[in-house]
Amino acid sequence: MITFATGKGDGKEFVSHAPGFWSRNGGIAPELWNDWKWQLKNRVTSLAQLEKHLDLSEEERSGVLLSGDKLALAITPHFFNLIPGEKNPDDPIRRQMIPRIEETWKSPYDMADPCGEDSHMPVPGLVHRYPDRVLFLVTDRCASYCRYCTRSRVVSGVGEQELHTDFEEAFRYLETHTEVRDVLLSGGDALIFSDDKIDKLLSRLRAIKHIEFLRIGTRVPIFLPQRITPELCAILAKHHPLWMSVHVNHPRELTIEVKEALERLANAGIPLGNQSVLLAGVNDDVDTLQRLSVALLDAGVLPYYLHLPDRVRGTAHFDVAESRAQELVAALTARLSGYLVPRLVREIPGASSKTPI
Repeated sequence: MITFATGKGDGKEFVSHAPGFWSRNGGIAPELWNDWKWQLKNRVTSLAQLEKHLDLSEEERSGVLLSGDKLALAITPHFFNLIPGEKNPDDPIRRQMIPRIEETWKSPYDMADPCGEDSHMPVPGLVHRYPDRVLFLVTDRCASYCRYCTRSRVVSGVGEQELHTDFEEAFRYLETHTEVRDVLLSGGDALIFSDDKIDKLLSRLRAIKHIEFLRIGTRVPIFLPQRITPELCAILAKHHPLWMSVHVNHPRELTIEVKEALERLANAGIPLGNQSVLLAGVNDDVDTLQRLSVALLDAGVLPYYLHLPDRVRGTAHFDVAESRAQELVAALTARLSGYLVPRLVREIPGASSKTPI
């Protein structure tokens, strides 16, 4: 049912086949599988659903039981199908999505708000850290939840804080702060909104004359490629200049369905850049990063940033040493052209921009 990228740079990146759990269990009618609302409604959200399909390790089972007070479990059927059936808790897709007991461990570097966003929020839901840019947190929900989530304190509805975005107050702030040229929509993920809601939100922002650029940070094309419909692309195209940052960490995430969704966005005139997170056990080797960069460019996406993990509580098991990260980027630079080498950066609370490493 799902095909994915091999990322070998041989012109055949998007041809390998992964049968997937749903097709093993008798399959789902294509009209349902390709309906993004069906995908959201049928996400894997419980221990019972996981154990129906996977032989969990003790670390995973304990992590799932304890995940309800930190970050919810939710994985779309599309993305869940990328997890192999055999017992392998170290699989890079599985490691990103299934809670582990390590999420309860404490580290001396833990922070609830590793990017210092809460202290730069002049109105609820609007973060103004950089002079000419704002981050607009429009929702606390995503299609699926990454276990290393920077905003786990507010995302998914079970964290220690709640997000109460005041849209009208945010619009008034933007109208009066003429230094703001660039608005990034994030959260959560704005693309889980309905077409009508997305159109109204972008139209309202476009009505503010000094806002020149709109950007959307999203993982929906990866978790939920069915959402990237021609109708949605037509709505997005109305609001140019509009840019999109997607989030792919491993070449296996670039399925044929994802590639087609990215192509629809590109054909609508939306420039696409990728922001990966360097994660231990997921992509912290040069071969995986090379395959990822090549597959991204083949899908029309520029490998833009490679982030060192934010020091979020309960994510120390994903940490990669800065020296190791520098070695990996140096090795990539020796193998690939400049377009294929992402910039290595870290978020530092209080810094005026992302900090290059």
